[in-house]
Amino acid sequence: MFSNFFLGMQQDLKLVLLPPVICAVFRLIFILAYRPKKSPRGEWRKWLTCFRYAFWWGMDINAYAYLIPLLAVSVPGAFFPAYFAAGDTVRILLFLIYAAVLYTAFIAKMIFYAHFHDTFNQIIWLGRNADKRNFADIFFHQNHGAWLLLGYLPYLALCYAAGNALLSLPPLAYPIVTDGAGQYAVNTLVFIGAVLLFYWLRYGGTLRHRLKPEWDEVPLIVKEDAFLGKATIDDLIALKMVWKRPVNEMLQHSDEESRAILRTLLPPEHSVGCAPLEAFKRTAQGGGIMPPRHIFFLLGESYGQVHFDAPYAGLNLMEAGVRFRAHPHTVCVDHFLSSGMISQPALISLLLGIYDADLELNENVQFWNGTLPTSLPLQLKSLGYHTAFWYGGGLNWGSLAHFIPAVGFDKAYGGPDICSADAPRTWLGVYDHIFLAEAARRIRAEEEERSFHFLYTTSNHGPYLLPLEEYGFDAERLMGDAAHALQKGSLKYRGLGCAWYADQALCRFIAEMREAFPDSLFVVTGDHVGGEYPLIPGMTDRSELLLRERLLTSFSMHHPELSKDRFAQTGIGGHMNILPTIFELIAPKGFSYYAVEKPLTEPIDHVVTPYAWLTREEIGRYQDRTAQALTDNAAGEPPLQFDTERFTAERDACCELTAYYARHPELLMVKKS
Repeated sequence: MFSNFFLGMQQDLKLVLLPPVICAVFRLIFILAYRPKKSPRGEWRKWLTCFRYAFWWGMDINAYAYLIPLLAVSVPGAFFPAYFAAGDTVRILLFLIYAAVLYTAFIAKMIFYAHFHDTFNQIIWLGRNADKRNFADIFFHQNHGAWLLLGYLPYLALCYAAGNALLSLPPLAYPIVTDGAGQYAVNTLVFIGAVLLFYWLRYGGTLRHRLKPEWDEVPLIVKEDAFLGKATIDDLIALKMVWKRPVNEMLQHSDEESRAILRTLLPPEHSVGCAPLEAFKRTAQGGGIMPPRHIFFLLGESYGQVHFDAPYAGLNLMEAGVRFRAHPHTVCVDHFLSSGMISQPALISLLLGIYDADLELNENVQFWNGTLPTSLPLQLKSLGYHTAFWYGGGLNWGSLAHFIPAVGFDKAYGGPDICSADAPRTWLGVYDHIFLAEAARRIRAEEEERSFHFLYTTSNHGPYLLPLEEYGFDAERLMGDAAHALQKGSLKYRGLGCAWYADQALCRFIAEMREAFPDSLFVVTGDHVGGEYPLIPGMTDRSELLLRERLLTSFSMHHPELSKDRFAQTGIGGHMNILPTIFELIAPKGFSYYAVEKPLTEPIDHVVTPYAWLTREEIGRYQDRTAQALTDNAAGEPPLQFDTERFTAERDACCELTAYYARHPELLMVKKS
């Protein structure tokens, strides 16, 4: 009986060799696809260390490819000879299921990296309530989904052949001891050895759990290479890391725990009361600008700072935006942090005046019925502004149809609703120039004395299938010799072209509104960093993006009474600084408003978001605890600092503030008609 277990255990052990090999092949494909330097020449030690450490780290999950058949096949097969005879068939079936899981995770990681330039991270949680049809559209049109699905067939066929080949190898003979007690002892040792082998594999070649591979233990020679450091993480390991860090953990805090965390954020003279936001009531100093008749807040999809940075000026992708920013009455902040890493948290933070903190407040039914005192449109209504929200996509996205009225907007318009039924559109929304032209037409026709218009564009988003040449995109005219490095029709070509197109449409709208309403205040920023980065071989000495290029969005403000030196005392900022800046510019002296952060009219020494931090010298990312000098110099690449975090208590407090109100919907304000 036990001889069958001994033989079955060997079959199980044979198959456990294949998942690490599959993961290694997938890792190599990932590196060759996305790493700027494809060859290991001169970096053999770094590459070998990466693959070695990844092998043992990956066994944290791959070891179950040994344990599951051991328990499901070998153990019962020892008692049931008929089941033992069919054991290899069951093993192959279990292995193919696991192989399919590995392939699925791999293609998902490849797609995820293409969109977010990172391996699996907390952004995954934000997709729970997303429109699944949008995912399908991107998958099939941008990511060649049909071919990826067909890839299961040859892949699984190859796995089947490899699995059968391993199982056909001759096993070791069962050790026979004539003495009954001796045989029993051998059997016991073999069984114990089989169990210990699982833990030895899972713990990375050790039986000490505390020594098992983890992110913090990735060898420095690998970790200092940001890309290879990420490449050490097997796809299922990355998903496990995300799973272990649920974003709603702070919702489980008690009020006492929340108040202890919030003390870091509050001014010293304030205590944490039942309504923490009351501590952030401010009084306008006055002396800003003449209150404009119209305020236009333009939020551009993926309208990042990187395209404006000096190393990429030769591409001329932002030629319209550069002219706008060069205007003597346009003020810019080139070091500006977004409040979210993807669209929804950024948008919701800008409107609510606190960080969404990945809690998807727009999907919270309580926030469909009420809002916060920090709400931007709600507070602007106190100054007599009629408020309108304009979005290039449908208002069903992100439950905006429910959320936008609650946050304080008088009217809301979706691109498909205001543009003709045959207006060209992407899966996300109507083309920017058509949507903005229709919005401009309707705004000019309105008779509102004072109005605030929040406009959010959509076109600068994958799969970048706009007819760019039809709308004037000429790569050679814009980029010169750099255009030859781009294959026409490639993803980067289309992505950079869409960045140019979106900038043109945005600035055309600004020019039209400036002509119609000369006294208007314009606020222009991007929702987050995204799109195709302008890093083209030969343009800079660098092969990797800087942290600032991955994290900083754009920001500019225009009004006839603004001057270039208006925000000279700061030089850094973030989305949360926009709201107080607007009120300090347009509100009369003594006007009370709510704002968690300082206005840009005051000195700012650091900016903190749930995802990143910024000083005048450095920028850091919390996700991987990295930091880098704040520079956009094309020459050289400032070294990354690892295991570096700053302002963590302030970050935690910002998130806790959001969680507190999510737990206490009774504190929300109901919009007054």
